[in-house]
Amino acid sequence: MSRSNPELLSSAETVPVDWDRLAGYLRSQGLAFDPAQSIRQFAGGFANRNYLIIVDGRETVLRRPPDGDLPPGAHDMSREHHILSRLTGTLSFVPKSLHLCESRDVIGVPFQLIEYRAGIVVRGTDMSPVATHPDAPARLCEILVTTLASLHKVDARSVGLEDLGKPEGFIARAVAGWSKRGALVAEATQTQRLVNDISDWLGRQHFHARDATILHCDFKLDNLILDPADLSPVALIDWDMGTRGDPLFDLATLLSYWAEPGDPPALHKLQQMPTAHAGFWSRAEVATRYAALTGCDLADLPAMRVLALLKLGVVFLQLHRQWLNGAVRNHRYAEFGKLGEDLLVIAHDLTTGKSNG
Repeated sequence: MSRSNPELLSSAETVPVDWDRLAGYLRSQGLAFDPAQSIRQFAGGFANRNYLIIVDGRETVLRRPPDGDLPPGAHDMSREHHILSRLTGTLSFVPKSLHLCESRDVIGVPFQLIEYRAGIVVRGTDMSPVATHPDAPARLCEILVTTLASLHKVDARSVGLEDLGKPEGFIARAVAGWSKRGALVAEATQTQRLVNDISDWLGRQHFHARDATILHCDFKLDNLILDPADLSPVALIDWDMGTRGDPLFDLATLLSYWAEPGDPPALHKLQQMPTAHAGFWSRAEVATRYAALTGCDLADLPAMRVLALLKLGVVFLQLHRQWLNGAVRNHRYAEFGKLGEDLLVIAHDLTTGKSNG
């Protein structure tokens, strides 16, 4: 990704930071940063802001959370730094976190400096970044599944992440947590009813006990930076929600973004991955391949997908609330309220058998 690449916003579009104050802080940490050099913000993403800056003479990513009131546990720079610092030596596709600042006194929020890794990113439904690869759809499917399986095979204790999260009762807490967050942002009576019905249904499900693995918790295609030569993963990014828990939660999260040609309009409106294009695997094929690589029992994957869709619907409602409150100004957020409600309808239809997903 060069500085002329569409992955980077123009200087005019880049949201400013107090660069002089940042320079003074980094100087106190023995790090050289010249704010007069070109600074550009990365495109993409709905919340965290990422900037390409020069620190100690090399390209580095400055990563910070959004402004405003944030949902509990979201956009956690300290958690992300902890994970990256321990995984980077074990998984080749995990970049190194170079510095963590937990103080709000420098730029108003905690932030990280992360190793920059160049490559291409497939965003939304646009396949142009991989147009030179005729086998790109199938290749991307295999890369997604094998990368996720590689992460889930890492022994947390061996990398010093045995203290990450609270895996015992993970799914029960996830159901309760996303139900509570949904109740906080579900303003319309119909939306409140959807959240309640989905939550009640999930509470009646029996989720199998599985060994906890390290989870990314937002695993999808545009969080992978790819080598343009062979599409191998250069970096898996956006670890601020990482934890330990049931590996099917990560798989279900991936599948919640995975649109197929015959899916309801809301899944296509998501435009998170180009999986409705010809040549991409079905969700069932993805799950089968994951099970073959990991030996994981998929018996309750349908219920886990309902949980992932509840989470996704609530996240879009939260993003819409941030837009209403003025914390974000991008007008694409204006439609996220309706999208969040439509995703909850899909989750509800799965619980009633109206859709078999």
